[in-house]
Amino acid sequence: MIEIALLAFAVLVILLTLGVPLPYCFGAGLMVMTLVGEATMRGMMLWGFSQLTNPVLLAIPLFVFAGTIMSVSGIAGSLLNFVNVFVGRVRGGLGVVASISCAIIGAISGSGLTGVAAIGPLLIPEMEAKGYPRAYATALIANSSILGLLIPPSVTMIVYGWVTDTSILACFLATLGPGLLIMFNFSIVNLVVSRKFPLILDQKLPFDKLMREAGKRTFNALPALLMPVIILGGIYGGIMTPTEAAAVAVIYALPVGFMIYRGLTWKTLLESGKESATAVGSILIMILFSLMLSQIYVLEGIPQALVDSIFAITENKVVLLILINLFLFGIGMVVNDITAIILTAPLLLPLMSALGVTPIQFAAIMGVNTAMGGVTPPYASILYLGARIGKVKFTEVVKPAMMLILFGYIPVVVLVSVWPDLSEFLPGLFGY
Repeated sequence: MIEIALLAFAVLVILLTLGVPLPYCFGAGLMVMTLVGEATMRGMMLWGFSQLTNPVLLAIPLFVFAGTIMSVSGIAGSLLNFVNVFVGRVRGGLGVVASISCAIIGAISGSGLTGVAAIGPLLIPEMEAKGYPRAYATALIANSSILGLLIPPSVTMIVYGWVTDTSILACFLATLGPGLLIMFNFSIVNLVVSRKFPLILDQKLPFDKLMREAGKRTFNALPALLMPVIILGGIYGGIMTPTEAAAVAVIYALPVGFMIYRGLTWKTLLESGKESATAVGSILIMILFSLMLSQIYVLEGIPQALVDSIFAITENKVVLLILINLFLFGIGMVVNDITAIILTAPLLLPLMSALGVTPIQFAAIMGVNTAMGGVTPPYASILYLGARIGKVKFTEVVKPAMMLILFGYIPVVVLVSVWPDLSEFLPGLFGY
């Protein structure tokens, strides 16, 4: 069965590289397991649809809808102005604004695409006008947008917790530390790199005028800043489940977008709903097929066979962690984060448990590796979107993006693998 599973996986990867839509790729893998293996499609279909009725999954369309509303309502712009007043006059400060703004957006929407969609059109032209190369500005915002996949609430961690039967709140907390550390790394790298750019800095204001401006922008951004406070406070305070918090995010974003920032109209609301429904529909179909394929692997005993095969090669924990990270990095390069988690988490969790890695630490390892895939070619969905929004060639964005990954992201991948406290300290404080 290992050979048949590898054949199904090979068919899946080949079709992905040929650009075949994701559901059909997983459907082809299922056909291989059904025709060559011993899997029964009827039972798998019934099981798969029963899994999709889980209330936990309702958080995904709600967070996607809330993030889409943010992109058009003016909430993102107010957050950007708020952060900019504090660091916008520092050399390289505008790049720091990009990273922090994307982190805040990620703390609201739970999606990596929302940051680049909401911040990119506002900040990329502004950064270019201030002297940043347009390709670099695009790469920085696209890379910073992956923080939305790590800083809670995160759609990918909802899926991981659901697939592995791990507390979703613990998964949220596991990726918070790595996400903030990546944001810090991007900010430092930007401050260093921006020294060679001919930047035009804003005129420094006297202290009293600066305080008045800061107070004005803070007051204007207060409704937007309350959004992550309500969502995260409700989840961590035990008041709301992640699904209930996602519903509250949508309910809160509607009056704020309509009546306070006035960027939301009935027309843009309907367009946001249509865009969200299209995205969620494709996500759920993909989840159905990938979940069925991974479940067949589990039923056929592939995970345990994989564990035995790998331990037959080496039992060195460090070597195995390096191999697993390389494997997850490679998977993230060809499929999106949700697909990678559903496909590989059930397979690798027994191996990680055998190595002494807890499901909570594994959540962080999976999160940082699959998030990095969103900006790593050939998949690189977030990087492609950033190139379209920034109106630059994809080939021009790749070099600065890889530089940010090398110095901002790879160190965190290493730390989260060898230092369990980075991902387990906060969950431990909450009793997980």
